[in-house]
Amino acid sequence: MQTPIPHFHGAGRPRNLALGLVDTLTARIRDGQMRAGDKLPSEAAIMGEFGVSRTVVREALSKLQAGGLVATRHGVGTFVVGTGESTNFRIAPEQIATAREVIAVLELRIGLEAEAAGLAAVRRTEANLSAMREALAGFVTAIDDTGDALAPDFQFHLEIARATQNVHFVELMTYLGTMIIPRARLNTAQVAGEGRREYLMRVNTEHESIVDAIANHDPEAARAAMRTHLANSRERLRRAHEAAGG
Repeated sequence: MQTPIPHFHGAGRPRNLALGLVDTLTARIRDGQMRAGDKLPSEAAIMGEFGVSRTVVREALSKLQAGGLVATRHGVGTFVVGTGESTNFRIAPEQIATAREVIAVLELRIGLEAEAAGLAAVRRTEANLSAMREALAGFVTAIDDTGDALAPDFQFHLEIARATQNVHFVELMTYLGTMIIPRARLNTAQVAGEGRREYLMRVNTEHESIVDAIANHDPEAARAAMRTHLANSRERLRRAHEAAGG
């Protein structure tokens, strides 16, 4: 029996509508109506079923992704990845709403992803390398088209996790979701005192250094490049946080 559709029409703040949609979709996932690997309906279909705006749908999907229930594959769609109950290791969106928490997440990522990059340099296949470069190309396209670079950015880091050939790295990265990218919570270009394009091009250069080391089967260089990439973000935020009296 399908979870009843709540009455979303009428007065009410969009945030409340999004939370109601999150609750309903979560219930469908947890009671087995939608299983791991299933593709969610399109944004337009969800809008039609629940009578809500695209903004509400996107906010709800963002929360589901941050909660580890779904993952978005750029250009393909959004898929169920779990029930959100299979692990206690999850960072709630409200926990990374401040610069202090984003810095804490970056500290976690330095430990996790530096080692992932080192393992990827040893274990990666040509297919893994192609997937990383495809994500980089998507990132550059987003820069040039002034589009959303968050998805290809996360995809790049996820492909490195896949290249470890250790499913636990992939599962943990998937559960962390795109919320691990500082730009998802803060205007990091503004923090760095740069324009959007200048900032993202520098991030892209750091990404390319990581890929080059992985391509060259150089685990120490890969670890160092990843550590530098994430530490740069952490230090920019730390300085801005201190300047703000945090």
